[in-house]
Amino acid sequence: MNRVVLVSGGNRGLGSALVQSFLDDGQHCVATFSRNRTAFIDTIARHPERQERFSFKTLDITNRQEVDAYLQEIDHRFGPVSILVNNAGLGLDGVLALQSEEQIDRLLRTNLQSTVHLTRGCVRHMLRQKWGRVVNISSVASLTGFRGLSVDSMTKAGLDGFTRSLARELGSRNITVNSVAPGFLETAMTETLTEKQKAQIVRRTPVGRLGRPEDVVPLVRFLCSDEACFISGQTIAVDGGETA
Repeated sequence: MNRVVLVSGGNRGLGSALVQSFLDDGQHCVATFSRNRTAFIDTIARHPERQERFSFKTLDITNRQEVDAYLQEIDHRFGPVSILVNNAGLGLDGVLALQSEEQIDRLLRTNLQSTVHLTRGCVRHMLRQKWGRVVNISSVASLTGFRGLSVDSMTKAGLDGFTRSLARELGSRNITVNSVAPGFLETAMTETLTEKQKAQIVRRTPVGRLGRPEDVVPLVRFLCSDEACFISGQTIAVDGGETA
């Protein structure tokens, strides 16, 4: 029986690479949601061999009623979620003294509160199955800190703390919880950086380049597998050695 995977924020970047990978192996039913529909989603939805194993919904993760309704929809169509990848997140940079209350509230609500709510809904199904995998996509900002990312770094560090404690809660039920902390990837997250800023990142990265989604996907896939049953409560950086 195919396991049911939910990847939040799977319309582009790392999220879309994860959705593609889970669909490619033919062993999973994959659901995802995001605030915007992209050409990637349209392409997958039209694929004749994948339509039956793929679901997409346009929704905002901060809308708890919509999230709960989608979880029910996934359950009715595919069955209960057994693998959750918390990839959806908001990135707002800015010096703390100049950030508005609204920006700070959005970061906390999107990156922390909404992720906790989604995880709770999925974990309830995993507990009944006595098997599950939760992977939280964090950031190296949670490990090192960056100027202009104080609140964003706090939310990612919060995810890592959430990971460690939840792993202790769920380990006895064959459910693992881990964080993956990517470095700067060649996705929308770096589009706003200047060439000078990108060059600075590359200089301090031992591997000598920015990361790519395909650098992160294999680790996430492994943590979601049966083979990773003894790995839980960890935060693993995928950053080309930047935090070494």
